[in-house]
Order: sequence, then C-alpha cells, then structure tokens
Amino acid sequence: MTSKNTICLWFDGTALEAAEFYARTFPDSKVGAVHYAPGDYPDGKQGNVLTVDFTVAGIPCVGLNGGPQFPHTEAFSFQISTEDQAETDRLWNAIVGNGGQESACGWCKDRWGLNWQITPRVLVEGVTSPDPAVAKRVFNAMMTMRKIDIATIEAARKG
Repeated sequence: MTSKNTICLWFDGTALEAAEFYARTFPDSKVGAVHYAPGDYPDGKQGNVLTVDFTVAGIPCVGLNGGPQFPHTEAFSFQISTEDQAETDRLWNAIVGNGGQESACGWCKDRWGLNWQITPRVLVEGVTSPDPAVAKRVFNAMMTMRKIDIATIEAARKG
C-alpha cells in the first residue's frame, strides 16, 4: 500500500547513496524502487538516478536528485528515539563517523547535510516532566551536551 504522505528529500545526485546508508544504519529502514530519468533535466542526464523510494525508521521517503539549488537545513530533521546509551552511541557515531558533524543537544548532521536528533527516551521524559524542577535540571544538563549522555540525564532527573 502506498502512503498518502511521503517525505521528499532533495539531494545533489546522491539520493541512492544516502538511502543505502540510512537503510544500513536505522532499524525499520530499507531502499525500495530506484527510478531513472526518462530524459535530460537541468541537473542530470537521461538514465541518471532521478528518485529513490526508501523508508527511514518506518517513515516513507523519496530522495530526489534535483541538484545543488536547495541544500538541507536545520528547519527539517529526523528525530530518532533511542532506548539506551549503546543505541544512542551507535547511531550518533554512524552519522558523525560517516562524514557527518556534531551539533548541540543531541543534533548531528550527516554527510549529505540532513539533520538528525538522536534522542534518548529518558531525555524526552525528563524535559517534559510535570515537575518543573526536574524538567529544568534535565534541560540544563542537555544544553551542555553534543551527543546525549544518558547517565548525566538520569542524574539530573534524580536531582
């Protein structure tokens, strides 16, 4: 069944490479159909990969090789929930270690410029705590981090 809503991500000729990386890295991810341009277009030639159907953590996506005109920004990111430090570390290191870069508060950017939030479940629970003192402590701890350290977040939750 085709989804009614699919995220379209613009790439500069690297949609298939990115989709294959996401499929290897994130659970519940896969590469589907690869479609080739039926004719020349402004940033490609007939026969080039034009679009790639793929899924990232259960979210249907299409990668469009549209050219360099529209780079990714922090205005869009995938937020991936993690259960423990090992999963957090594995995903973070996969993105950053594959030509990506670290940012703040659990955010990082992959080599294609797409932004990711690698977000442990305990972080979300902490910053949304009904106890304002807990939420503030967890938030303040998070603000000092790049990759989220779950032990530090749990310590902040406990006070």
